[in-house]
Amino acid sequence: MDFDREHPRRGTASYKWDQLGALFGSEDVLPLWVADMDFPCAPEIVAATVKRAEEALYGYTIRTPEWEQSLCAWYASRHRWDIDPASVVTTPSVVTALAMAVELHTQPGDAVVLQSPVYHPFSDVIRLQERTLVDNALVIDDRGKYAMDLDGLRAHLQAGARVVLLCNPHNPGGRVWEASVLDALAGLCAEYDALVLSDEIHADIVFAPHTFCPFLPIAQQRGTRAISLLSATKTFNIPGIPSAFAIVPDGHMRQALMRRLRSMSLHMQPFFAQPAVTAAYRYGASWLDAVLAYVWDNICAAIDIVQTRAPALRCMVPEGTYLLWVDVRALGLSPDALRTFMYTRARVAFNEGSMFGHTGRGFVRINCACPRARVVQAVGQFVDALGH
Repeated sequence: MDFDREHPRRGTASYKWDQLGALFGSEDVLPLWVADMDFPCAPEIVAATVKRAEEALYGYTIRTPEWEQSLCAWYASRHRWDIDPASVVTTPSVVTALAMAVELHTQPGDAVVLQSPVYHPFSDVIRLQERTLVDNALVIDDRGKYAMDLDGLRAHLQAGARVVLLCNPHNPGGRVWEASVLDALAGLCAEYDALVLSDEIHADIVFAPHTFCPFLPIAQQRGTRAISLLSATKTFNIPGIPSAFAIVPDGHMRQALMRRLRSMSLHMQPFFAQPAVTAAYRYGASWLDAVLAYVWDNICAAIDIVQTRAPALRCMVPEGTYLLWVDVRALGLSPDALRTFMYTRARVAFNEGSMFGHTGRGFVRINCACPRARVVQAVGQFVDALGH
């Protein structure tokens, strides 16, 4: 597993690499933006996918016991979470399930709470379905980490909001929410009978000594209505193979989600998802452990460059995800000016922070899941451009 090796992705219809000119105005911009990795998948996933392709009959596909067993075994061994296979609903993506759950459990105009800055499809799901976006913004605590404003959330629930979107672990801030925080959230939502939709796609990308704490077991203890949304795609770098699942313990909510998926003919498994995900959960642990160690060193290298050469900027040290959230408010740049600075002067493409909500203004998100030389070059170009 040579993660230092560059694997050219231009000309592969890559979302990250094959629209540099269209999005950023130049083909020589270094892309460290959209959250996929520039590392090949675990060899076992590749072998399983190739074997599947060689069948040469790409027909309709059912959900297999092997897929269920691999998923449940992974979460039991990796996270001490015993998942009932009967509670699992397959979906094309986490965002698909999130959107359907919001649609099913709210009406147009209803308030839906998110905690910004947060993964931008959260706001899309709310606004494009004509719900009212209520932002209970995260706050930065005295450790320089994000914290939940539970008093603010209580006020929104008292005002009538009954659906809360949770990002656990948090994207873009890299926060891995502790059990005590999730318990407080669950207790508050139980008090107002609010439904929590927990996006846990980054569950496996957590750095020691932190550990992922699934929200659902806590919610069940508290009597909180909740759905967890998960996928192997982020963990094992297979986002081009649509595959996700929702854990829905409540039978009525589960049946409603399954009916909605069927109404749009989204209930069947993609042909390559079964073998790819099964192989990932059965054989991918050592690959993932190696990726986590490598990415953590990448993050440390990026932070060192910023702290040493641009001390006015502040890095929020991530507890999870492979994303680095950097406070560049000291530059005093508007979102448009910050994008121009990145693309034309620094020649890098990080995510400009306002896309994650107004509280992300003055931040950038850097994808560190790529060869270290590129991380060092891109972050170096960014800080060096500050002096020109």
